[in-house]
Amino acid sequence: MSLKNKIDQEIKQAMLSKEKERLTVLRAIKSQILLAQTEKGASDEITEESELKLLTKAAKQRKESAEIFQKEGRDDLYSKEIFEYEVISQFLPKQLSDQELEKEVKSIIEETGASEMKDMGKVMGIASKKLAGKADGKKISEQVKKLLA
Repeated sequence: MSLKNKIDQEIKQAMLSKEKERLTVLRAIKSQILLAQTEKGASDEITEESELKLLTKAAKQRKESAEIFQKEGRDDLYSKEIFEYEVISQFLPKQLSDQELEKEVKSIIEETGASEMKDMGKVMGIASKKLAGKADGKKISEQVKKLLA
């Protein structure tokens, strides 16, 4: 089932259970999907990879906003952003733990034959594609640096 169909079902469910905040977030996600579908050069259906990028970006934006609001002491806005982040995260793949991430990065390093920091670009290229949506790019980068150092 495509992401759009899942979102449509969740919207219906939120409407029936009268969850206004959740409904607002789901409609925002649907809106982003529709925009991606109607972009110049896009086909009618967006790929799963594009859906994943779209959701990851939306989740990251909410998380960063929440951190800023928390630093500024705006608990009302912080809780709203965290709620939106949690709703979006339900549609993302399960995030890898630090141990799982380290294991994946080690296998990629072995695959590529990387041994020095100068090989980081090669490792990051493969790791970013393979672990997209499963781990934050910053975490992947830190793990690669740690293992190549």
